[in-house]
Parts: sequence; C-alpha cells; structure tokens
Amino acid sequence: MSEHSVNPSSTATATGGPRAVKAVIPAAGLATRFLPATKAVPKELLPVVDRPVLQYIVEEATQAGITDVLLITGRGKTSMVDHFDRRPDLEERLAKKPELLAAVKRTEDLAAIYTCRQPDQLGLGHAVGYAESHVGDQPFAVLLGDEFVKPTEPLLPAMLELQARTGGIVLAFFEVEPDQTSRYGIASVAPAEAEFADIGDVVRVTGMVEKPKPEEAPSNLAVLGRYVLPGRIFDAIRRTDPGSGGEIQLTDAMELLRTEGVPVHAIIHRGTRYDTGMPLGYLQTVVQIAAERDDLGAEFRKWLADFVNADSSGGPRT
Repeated sequence: MSEHSVNPSSTATATGGPRAVKAVIPAAGLATRFLPATKAVPKELLPVVDRPVLQYIVEEATQAGITDVLLITGRGKTSMVDHFDRRPDLEERLAKKPELLAAVKRTEDLAAIYTCRQPDQLGLGHAVGYAESHVGDQPFAVLLGDEFVKPTEPLLPAMLELQARTGGIVLAFFEVEPDQTSRYGIASVAPAEAEFADIGDVVRVTGMVEKPKPEEAPSNLAVLGRYVLPGRIFDAIRRTDPGSGGEIQLTDAMELLRTEGVPVHAIIHRGTRYDTGMPLGYLQTVVQIAAERDDLGAEFRKWLADFVNADSSGGPRT
C-alpha cells in the first residue's frame, strides 16, 4: 500500500470551501445473497474478469483525485486489505512477466488504504459513523462497495466540485422502474439553482425516504451508491433513531440535516452503472465488462452469441 496523502488545504476551490480528499467504503456486510461463496471470500473481492469489484471502486476514487481511502470492514474481511498490500514473493515470481507484474504492483500504488472494524452491521448510517475519527470535520466521499460507474463516464469529480461549492450534501441519482423503488432510497426534487448549470444535470433535493413502496414513492429517482458529505453528518447520525429494517439509515441522517437547513443537491447520472450487489447484477457486470475488453471482447462476444443462439434453437452448446 502507498503511504502518501493529500494536503486538504491544497484542494480548496475558488468558488467555495475545501474539496473532499478522503473516501469511505462501507464493506462490512455479510453478503448473504452470495453464500456460500462469501463465507470465506468477501463479496467485494469477487472478480469482474481479472479485477475484484473493490479495485474498480478504489480506482474510481483515485480517478477523481482521492488517494486516502478508509475501508469499514467486518469479521473475516482482512483479505480486502491484503489485496492492496505488497506481495514481494509474488513480484519476484513475476519478474519475467512485466505486464502481470505491473498489474499486481498497481494495486499497491492506487491509494493509502486504512481500515476500521464495524463489529455489528446496524445500517449504512451506523457504518459511516465509524469513519469520524479518520475524517474529522472535513467533507468526504462515501462509495458503496457493490456498485461503480464506467471509468469513461466519471461521476465523482462533478460531485466533489458541487459539494465544495455548496458546503452541503451531494448525492447521485439514477432512474428506476416504479416497481423497484422499495429497493432504494428515493428522493423528491426541484430544479437546482442556475449557478450550478455548468456542473451537469443537477437537482435540488426536497425530501428523501428509504425504500418506499411504489405507491408511496415521491419519484423514480433512486440514490446511487455515491455520496459527498460534510463532516457534520456524524452528529446527525448520532441523533438518528433506527429506521427501515431497525437499522440506522444514512438516508434518515441526511434528511435530518436537510430539515435543519443544510443544502442537499444531486447529480442525475445517465451513464453506465454496474450493480454487483445481487447475483444477477454481478453476472451482468461481468458479461458487460468482458464483452468490452480489447484483449478478449471480440472472442467472448462471438462465443456468447453462439451460446445464446444455440440455446434458443435447441441446438448443442459448446
């Protein structure tokens, strides 16, 4: 792991406050949907072709200029940290394979990786609360450990810029089908101030509810697993009672700050979003990324087409 850090004072913007330079990745869950595979292997390390999900997420943070990453971990998840640590024995074995050696060493140089243990999983808000001693009172990003966006369609840089300008909460939304609202935090929105038009498709958030029934949802805008939060979120988490599922929800803590006057904005992401939180989404992600790879995409797409065609025609599979 690298041992470098970024000086927060060097990231202040000309139009507002300091830009967030730290990221928090909550990754303590049990991943019961993937059992028994996740009994010994953290879901965050399940491979998407040849890189684990977690690496894609850390790379997303570093692409936005964040090189200080805190992993909120749980029991049996120390291998997540190992993935970003040095392996001198492996590097020695790969000395004559420069491409593989570079891929292995890349994980060591991505970011300074820190960890904090969440002993009991009592909700996303509860998990984020464990980051307070690492983050302090500065703004920071939260990246959920089971979804990421396409590197060529970055989302986080615009979110960091918007938060630095407003000093408040910045979310990312994507549109869902009405019958899917009970899976996500859902927002009601209004047009954003004209001064933010240069950033992208920005809206002002007027309310949030966690996992509403379709008939009770205020919109079809769901919270994507990216947040940029002010340091005062930690006090709000302490004042938030258990909500949906008996857990301390980050959505409820953010809504508390909103009612107290903290500005809340969101960027609607219309690019590619990979969701590896459930088996179907994970398989879709693997197929999409494999099909787009320069080194194996063409051959894989041909095999996939042959496989699908054989299945639909009842012919033999190869």
